[in-house]
Amino acid sequence: MPVYTFRGRNVRTNENISGERFSNSQQALAAVLRREQIAPLTIHEKKEQNLGFSLRKKVSQQEIAIFTRQFSVMLDAGLPLVQCLDAIAQQHQNPVFKRTLEQVRTDVESGSTLSEAMARHPKVFDALFTNMIAAGETGGILDTILQRLAVFIEKIVKLKKALRSALIYPVVVVTIAVGVITIILWKVIPVFRTLFEGFNVELPLLTRMVIGMSNFVSSYFLFVLAFLVGAGFFLRNYYRTDKGRHNIDGLLLRLPVLGDVFRKIGVARFTRTLSTLITSGVPILEGLDITAKTSGNAILEDVIYKLRHSIEEGKTIAEPMRQSEYFPAMVTQMISIGESTGELDSMLVKVSDYYEEEVDTTVADLMTLMEPLMMVFLGVVVGGIVIAMYLPMFKLIQVLSGG
Repeated sequence: MPVYTFRGRNVRTNENISGERFSNSQQALAAVLRREQIAPLTIHEKKEQNLGFSLRKKVSQQEIAIFTRQFSVMLDAGLPLVQCLDAIAQQHQNPVFKRTLEQVRTDVESGSTLSEAMARHPKVFDALFTNMIAAGETGGILDTILQRLAVFIEKIVKLKKALRSALIYPVVVVTIAVGVITIILWKVIPVFRTLFEGFNVELPLLTRMVIGMSNFVSSYFLFVLAFLVGAGFFLRNYYRTDKGRHNIDGLLLRLPVLGDVFRKIGVARFTRTLSTLITSGVPILEGLDITAKTSGNAILEDVIYKLRHSIEEGKTIAEPMRQSEYFPAMVTQMISIGESTGELDSMLVKVSDYYEEEVDTTVADLMTLMEPLMMVFLGVVVGGIVIAMYLPMFKLIQVLSGG
């Protein structure tokens, strides 16, 4: 949403007023100012200052979780809504989030509901957040809804950290290993190659293989680097397409070991999101729609939409869950029991708690197993290169001894 600078005059006090506001257009801002009994004189869109780069362009989930927790505590203490928003905005260090909260406060002061004001900033407050805020405003339990939201976001942040933990260690180790091996093949092996050419003896197969890889890296290093960069851009753009998302997300779920982690994270996120929405009073069809959009996986998103369609037809959730083969049998059984007893929300909470613990345990076991495997991998690769370079020397010593 663009920022506009304005200058006007208060029609009651005749006082000159100026400032900055977020707005969809100049006309929309002028209408808001008139409702506040400010006669607008000039309204101009504020141009962004391009400083080359910005250190803080986004609002993280962690920041949203902290804001939600602070907001709920302040409302529970009896502070007015506008005062809460103003106090949190003033002490926030992220300028993007600070400006967003200031605009939300201004919109609320102008007569908008909190959910409407937040919905104007979808990059900060997603559909799930604004729908739950709307449910809290309607039911008069905004502080309770904010507490649930804080717990929910903290759980989602924890799941994301678990996912990063499962990926970051092997990725970093493999990246460093590839970098070290590339430097050895590019700069070190050619020195040995020149030395071996003077021996005039037949080199062992392992040595010839390493020298062949060195020749390839030396001749085509820039081409390989350009190919990897191009492949990265292609995959990123391909993933933005619907077909790309389905293919890549499906491939991730089929990966050995990690695919099971991704599936458990998806189940935990689905059950946690849906339980939070249902408990907060959001209708189940709308809750499933929001859950699908925030699932983070195209395959799971399709499954959730099938669940929604099943409920629209008057059927249960458990049956299409069983047919999808995405959810484990234990999950579908618990959901079926929850539907039968009218305790679907509490059953979803139990499932999410169980699978969040499962994710933590699986990631911890994976990290324990990954460390020795990575060490063995590095030892075999680097040790193999070293052995390949020393084998000709042993053979030369044998030739000289026999002569």
